[in-house]
Amino acid sequence: MSTATTETPATVRSAAPDHPLTPLSADEIRSAKALLTDEGLIGENVRFVFVALAEPHKSTVLAFTPGDPIERRARILLLDRSTGIGTDLVVSVTENRVISRATVDSATDGHVPILDEEFEDIEAFLLGSADWLAAMAKRDIEPSKVRAVPLSAGVFGHEDEVGHRIVRVLAFHQEDKADLPWAHPIDGVVAYVDLTERRVVKVVDEIELPVPAERGEWDAAPHATPTRTDLKPIEITQPEGASFSVDGNEITWADWKFRFGFDVREGLTLHQLSFDDGGVERPVIYRASIAEMVVPYADPSPVRYWQNYFDQGEYLFGRYTNSLELGCDCLGEIQYFDVTIADESGDPRVMKNAICLHEEDYGVLWKHTDMFNGMTETRRSRRLVISFFLTIGNYDYGFYWYLYLDGTIELEAKATGIVFTSAYRGAEGFSTQMAPGLGAPFHQHLFSARLDMAVDGNVNTVEEVDAVPVPMGPENPWGNAFRCQKTKLTTESEGQRTADNLKARVWHITNPTKQNRLGQDVGYALHPEGQPVLLADPSSSIAARAAFATKHLWVTQYDESERYPAGDFVNQHPGQAGLPSFVAGNRDIDGEDLVLWHTFGLTHFPRPEDWPVMPVDYAGFKLKPVGFFDRNPALDLPASTAKHCCEG
Repeated sequence: MSTATTETPATVRSAAPDHPLTPLSADEIRSAKALLTDEGLIGENVRFVFVALAEPHKSTVLAFTPGDPIERRARILLLDRSTGIGTDLVVSVTENRVISRATVDSATDGHVPILDEEFEDIEAFLLGSADWLAAMAKRDIEPSKVRAVPLSAGVFGHEDEVGHRIVRVLAFHQEDKADLPWAHPIDGVVAYVDLTERRVVKVVDEIELPVPAERGEWDAAPHATPTRTDLKPIEITQPEGASFSVDGNEITWADWKFRFGFDVREGLTLHQLSFDDGGVERPVIYRASIAEMVVPYADPSPVRYWQNYFDQGEYLFGRYTNSLELGCDCLGEIQYFDVTIADESGDPRVMKNAICLHEEDYGVLWKHTDMFNGMTETRRSRRLVISFFLTIGNYDYGFYWYLYLDGTIELEAKATGIVFTSAYRGAEGFSTQMAPGLGAPFHQHLFSARLDMAVDGNVNTVEEVDAVPVPMGPENPWGNAFRCQKTKLTTESEGQRTADNLKARVWHITNPTKQNRLGQDVGYALHPEGQPVLLADPSSSIAARAAFATKHLWVTQYDESERYPAGDFVNQHPGQAGLPSFVAGNRDIDGEDLVLWHTFGLTHFPRPEDWPVMPVDYAGFKLKPVGFFDRNPALDLPASTAKHCCEG
């Protein structure tokens, strides 16, 4: 179930869309459902898996002016629970007709994502399985105190699973309602469940391992500790209000302007980011999103080798968005936004306070005290923050987009919550001991940012820029020289790159048709953190299914149909969908309309300090102007009016 506070459909009000990128309204969702009902596509066992705006082609959006007619389309995925068959549709809400309809071939194309409703029945299926009950009896565990954790199955060459909607189920013991089941994994046993047949089809009972006994609640023994009283309150105030303005889904702040959207697969999306440079609105990014993430685990045991989760493509993580609270999730002068999604019956549901918008002070932006002319100047930085937070299973993720006064764009992903646990099998295994007998398997969190670039227009080129030493010789007699080495990426095969922090590697996205006052092509630089990409063997199933995560960078020529780096249907897809298929034609990327796909993330060897609740860990990237402006764009900032900054 969603962790956001919701309104019932009857209380949801709609406004007429004023722009092609306005998210679907409650009335539009109702209209789409009514159309499909009239078409005979909605029956007793049919559920709505996904409903979102089918965004118009980029050219349509860029040509739009207020008052133009807007055709509104929705993309809808349906699942017939009685057959396991998925249907992919695009409907015109404006024209009240079905534009396209395709049956998803589960044997070759994968399955539509997993429903919440499908998860809800799992424990009942386990209680109906003699093999499962025998496994619990062998361990002297009361079955009614077992909490089932159904997880996506992946694809591992099991012929009897082809075409079937399968999940694999790990179990945790919960002694009472307050008990944290994650502290008590029932390791060594796993159930395979067919969601369509609604039964356990196999139980793999590898080994009996002791169930860790120590409780895991942060506020219970042995972890509970008195709340400290020595931290004084920090109050953040803006007595004149916030500096941003909001018009529908368009936000203006300082020199920045953009639109935002939201859907249950990608979560928060940003659109048409532009910077006002002396009265000229200059585009930087047409569309930015986190388009996929995968969490591959490193435990090779017979009951856990398959643990690899695509939290977006398999689970649609946006539906688990939190309702944010002032003082807890966001501080200061906050504006919250509700988002409207469709539930599994196809009815609109509003998630309250799903998106948070605010400003933050960010220390010194520029400063200098000069020995010659007596200059003593300081300007403080601030950033605009738009974010959302979600809880999916044991983990909580926050995604924060930052816009800075100097033209920098940053994405920061925050990972917290509770680590996925196992029984600890010893120091030579693939987990960290977190508590007596309790392990946490090694794993990665790998995200794919889809950046539809528009650096001063839709004609862009990418160069890889490395810091390289110059060999000692006539050009460098003292051996101190180094330079930046630029390599243009001209085709999609050349655009598959890995980071190299030893070379300070960045990628410049430039516009060869626009130059700054020095004659340089205007550009932005993608600065990667350069952490490991996918560590699984290249011949593994997960390397085929999460091929996007094997490179830090992919560059493709824009195609409106290429939205998801692991493909449209990730659930039980055999692999090589998404980016591998996008780049198969090896299109030209020199001076074209380009999309960058950037892999970033965390490689997590859990620490005891990550238990019982994990402090936030961070991953992300930055986009910084490089020759985009003629000079520092933040020269117009006023000096601070704080009294202590003006003294002397």
